[in-house]
Amino acid sequence: MADRLVWGNASLTFEFEWSADAAPRIASASAGPVRLVMPPGLPLVDVVTANEGHASASDRLVHSVVGQEARYSRHSEQILDGTRTLELTVECPCSGIEITSRFTMLDDIAAIRSEVLVLNMGLKPIVLRSVTSLTAYIGGALTGAVRDWNVHHGLNDWLGEGRWVNEPLDDTQFPSLGEQLTTHNPRGEFSVISSGTWSTGKHLPVAGISSRQLGASWAWQIDHNGAWRWEIGSDTANGYLALSGPTDTDHQWTKVLQPGESFPTVPAVLALSGDFTTAVGELTKFRRRTRRTHPDNTTMQVVFNDYMNTLGGDPTADKLLPLVGAAAQVGAEIFCIDAGWYDDSGDWWDSVGEWRPSSTRFPDGFGRVIRLIRDMGMVPGLWLEPEVVGVRSPIANELPDNAFFQRHGQRLVEHGRYHLDLRHPAARAYLDDVVDRLVADFRVGYLKLDYNINPGAGTDCQADSVGAGLLDHNRAHLDWLDGILARHPNLILENCASGGMRSDFAMLSRLQLQSTSDQQDYLRYPPIAAAAPLTMLPEQAANWAYPQPSMSNEEMAFCLSTSLLGRFYLSGHIDQMSDDQRALVTEAVFAAKGIRSQVARSVPLWPLGLPSWDDKWVALGLSTGDNLLTAVWNRGSAEPAVLELPHLAGMSLIIDTVFPRYLPTWETLWDPTTARLHIDPGPTPIGARVFRLGAVTPSRRAQQIENGDDVTTTRKVSIQ
Repeated sequence: MADRLVWGNASLTFEFEWSADAAPRIASASAGPVRLVMPPGLPLVDVVTANEGHASASDRLVHSVVGQEARYSRHSEQILDGTRTLELTVECPCSGIEITSRFTMLDDIAAIRSEVLVLNMGLKPIVLRSVTSLTAYIGGALTGAVRDWNVHHGLNDWLGEGRWVNEPLDDTQFPSLGEQLTTHNPRGEFSVISSGTWSTGKHLPVAGISSRQLGASWAWQIDHNGAWRWEIGSDTANGYLALSGPTDTDHQWTKVLQPGESFPTVPAVLALSGDFTTAVGELTKFRRRTRRTHPDNTTMQVVFNDYMNTLGGDPTADKLLPLVGAAAQVGAEIFCIDAGWYDDSGDWWDSVGEWRPSSTRFPDGFGRVIRLIRDMGMVPGLWLEPEVVGVRSPIANELPDNAFFQRHGQRLVEHGRYHLDLRHPAARAYLDDVVDRLVADFRVGYLKLDYNINPGAGTDCQADSVGAGLLDHNRAHLDWLDGILARHPNLILENCASGGMRSDFAMLSRLQLQSTSDQQDYLRYPPIAAAAPLTMLPEQAANWAYPQPSMSNEEMAFCLSTSLLGRFYLSGHIDQMSDDQRALVTEAVFAAKGIRSQVARSVPLWPLGLPSWDDKWVALGLSTGDNLLTAVWNRGSAEPAVLELPHLAGMSLIIDTVFPRYLPTWETLWDPTTARLHIDPGPTPIGARVFRLGAVTPSRRAQQIENGDDVTTTRKVSIQ
């Protein structure tokens, strides 16, 4: 006789089932009209240990001996301030392990966060090799179910972030093997794995699957700033999903639990909806509600940074002073001095770590530039790469060896840098002193935290394994960030790692914005900008806008539009521009300030589908219900674009140009019956526009009729 527990909120409900002969599992999931039923066979958590591995040999995260022997022990529920929590505990008598799954839901959001705690209740040490944060069948047909679904996942690279792939989980990935004749599950899987300390260096910990046949989509994220793995597999019973932090097989991770010791997994979040875009919207809402509270979350001040296509890591007082004045003139609110401000030699890469201003670059004192930034009404900011110390830095000899990543007693060196180990109190104390000193001496209100090396799987210094050393460092790093913000609650922290090489939500739940790329070709940036809200909140996506005096007005508008549907992040030689060019930049800054409150409460959608790297047309929409901001980039198409906006079907719309308002009009034609917006850029081969689409209310309709406009099907935007 099976026991069942129905738990959830008004948007998402799970049904858990267990019995005396079977471990607790997810038996069904429902979100609105979507209902997925799962067969028996897959427990909530799988734990692979050294002395009890897989029940059937494979490299999968699932089908562990421990998972199969787990039996229900107890559960508890709590509701507090709109947050629902379920803790469900199982015991594994043969292993001496107790496992508690902690599920969290927020009211009105169709997403669940899962964390797992493994406790050694026995008398002998237990060696963990992998622990899933969540496992579940995906639901649907019981035979070949995984082949009903498509997988959506992102590829990342330096300069090429967020290249999303939509591919079927068909016979190429999951051929029909006749496994039912063997009575055993297959042994393969579709797995995506992080590599080293760049948590998003190659792949993204955010992904999803969708089935048109079932009208359902799962989307998930693993909230970890280090090693992780997610996998999709096919059993004889159903397709499954497993989410995990580091593992022995993939990341050289093992953890020894002494009697009475426990191990917590990294968190994972799973959302369910009718389609992938809506499921990503649920993740977006969950991110917004669970990120750290900070004044900048909603103020979203405009940032000018001197690096990209401008000073390139070579700031001096003479170069900065005119830029500071120009940035203030166009309306920037933060001025960040990027890399190089600490360098006296001209070759600073392997000498960083002391973080004191250069005297040769600033002969009249660094404070002169900082004072000018503040006098111009802007917040001063600095670039910092806190986790590294150059091999030529004096700090390298001041800190003990154990304050750095090591292998077999030797410090790890990567690209001329040592890597600090933030488990060590001396490393943390040093970085605390650096940040506190910069804030105190220069009243810095903004730090760009960069991270430009990947030292590999981790450190074996005072650790059960290389991967365990890295995981503990990752957690110490997050704790260090929390400490900074506790001491300096108004300090704005930017996340950067050679662009987007560490853009996971463990970092972004704490930090206020994310530099999305180091891509310097403005024509290549739109796919990165359009895909960014899949991984982060729209208001965190700092897509560079770096207009130049050599650009035409349309090229400048293209470049500036890239940053508008996110955190406006400006660079470029604006001090060398003509008055007309600077007016266009000022217009973009003014537009960014006018829409940022809408950006900060929006969910993303993609009216042309998820962008491909070489698409001629790229579009991103940010929706707040019946109002939509849409950025549209034309990268050389002679044909009009047709945007699909099914959520606005049947509505009459007012379509306004947000930016640029003083360049030639792009013709727009809205058809409410097909929910398609036709956009014709005319003879412009390269260009971009940002539109606002608003539903026509009775008062707005009356005003439009009075003005003689047809608001039912057509709205031509006019230039003032």
